[in-house]
Amino acid sequence: MRPGQRALAEGALFTDQYQLTMAQLYFRLGLHERPAQFDYFFRRYPDYGAHKAGYCVFAGLAWLLDWMDDARFGPEEVASLRAQRGSTGQRLFHDDFLGWLEGTGDRLFGAVALRAVPEGRVVHPHTPLAVVQAPLALAQLLESSLLNHLNYQTLVATKAARMHDAGEGQVLLEFGMRRAQDRAATAGARAALIGGADYTSNVGASHVLGLAPKGTHAHSMVQAFLALGGTELDAFRAYADVYPDDCLLLVDTLNTLASGVPNAIRVFQELRRRGHEPVGIRLDSGDLAHLSVQAARMLDAAGFDQTRIVLSNQLDEIVIWQVLTQIRREAARQGVDAEALVRRLVYGVGTQLITSGGAGALDGVYKLVALRDGGDWRPAVKLSEAVEKVPSPGEKALWRLYDVRGKATADLVTLAHEEPAHAPELALRHPFDHTARRTLRPADLSGVEPLLEPVAGPGRARPEPEDLAVPRARRAADVAALDAGVRRLINAHVYHVSLSEELWRLKEGLVTRYRAGGRAP
Repeated sequence: MRPGQRALAEGALFTDQYQLTMAQLYFRLGLHERPAQFDYFFRRYPDYGAHKAGYCVFAGLAWLLDWMDDARFGPEEVASLRAQRGSTGQRLFHDDFLGWLEGTGDRLFGAVALRAVPEGRVVHPHTPLAVVQAPLALAQLLESSLLNHLNYQTLVATKAARMHDAGEGQVLLEFGMRRAQDRAATAGARAALIGGADYTSNVGASHVLGLAPKGTHAHSMVQAFLALGGTELDAFRAYADVYPDDCLLLVDTLNTLASGVPNAIRVFQELRRRGHEPVGIRLDSGDLAHLSVQAARMLDAAGFDQTRIVLSNQLDEIVIWQVLTQIRREAARQGVDAEALVRRLVYGVGTQLITSGGAGALDGVYKLVALRDGGDWRPAVKLSEAVEKVPSPGEKALWRLYDVRGKATADLVTLAHEEPAHAPELALRHPFDHTARRTLRPADLSGVEPLLEPVAGPGRARPEPEDLAVPRARRAADVAALDAGVRRLINAHVYHVSLSEELWRLKEGLVTRYRAGGRAP
């Protein structure tokens, strides 16, 4: 791309063609200013093949708001659209429509009211996570970018949360830049940090987010010394000389146990004599559990029982869980304290996190659920042969119900005017299964929490950017409030997502009427 072209591609034109053609159609019919509501939600948890998530972690909202603030149809964007031709060679977009786009000014989405679940919250399928109320054409133009920002970061944050759980809260490093899809490396690093990673090797993302970037050294450093006639020990000494207080050595370039760990111990002893403490070693190949135990035995015998052992190489939540299981079985036979070893492990995760290995896309969608007609919202519904693809219509609210233990027991979607906290009892209906229902009374609950918050709107000041610690704290609290079965890595329990009786009846009535060929009320 020529200079400036990337900015053009990633601004207001960062959308799909059909969003613009629909916007022009609405403009032609005089519907472009008609207030509309679209809901963003996902239909299924990420399915990794052999295992499946039991919850997701919401992320990407702040970067969506940044994009909404910056997007505008300036002279370059309008000129690009003016140059487009249809199949007969005629202009596709006409001057009156382009004039309307340009007339939206410096804030294309200034008329958009957005309510959303805060970043870092645990979320579940078929619940409105972002609710857009805006003129129909603007709400349509927002769709593709909204899905791009929210689907990917939610996907990666979820994977990070599962890895954090599998690693029992020990330090988790995000190492995925080299395997990410172009600039998704930065968005993915941010999402991983929200979801459970403690640090990232991505230098730019680290500085923007207020963290110290983390990393070790590459095999190539040792290879370079060998190619020039030196040794692995020479390479380790050189690294220790330059970084005496941050010395973490990659020990598997030649032979982990016969060469790498002994040479690392020798360098660590030299550092200690000079008044410095080493950080640790990194294992990047082989049987990581077995090598961890053997390396710990050797380090402990040399007096380095506090040094860290960083594990990397295609880790995901299942591999981490398997490593810990094997360590707990093998360590005692080698005279190593298993729990002490587990507490000194650090996990460096790359490909499987940044690409959400096994589940490369979140099934997030953006659906029209209501249209303003006069002073009232007219509910809208989309029919499908697959019942799980029928969205819940109308203006809604989202609530989290906590049982008497303080654990999250259900997410409840209601119509906007409903107040479940004040109801004498709650009838919870399954979104699709007519036979599944549940009744809760006040005595069954310790709390009812609203989840959607206003984040953007006409005349509303953009909220101050949150420090990364805020969504991370939300994630930690929400995951802790889940039942252990829902957090399970394999065969997770199903978390209850329900509709209120009133919303369920509205949805069923519309579906029945449309399928019979009737009109909406």
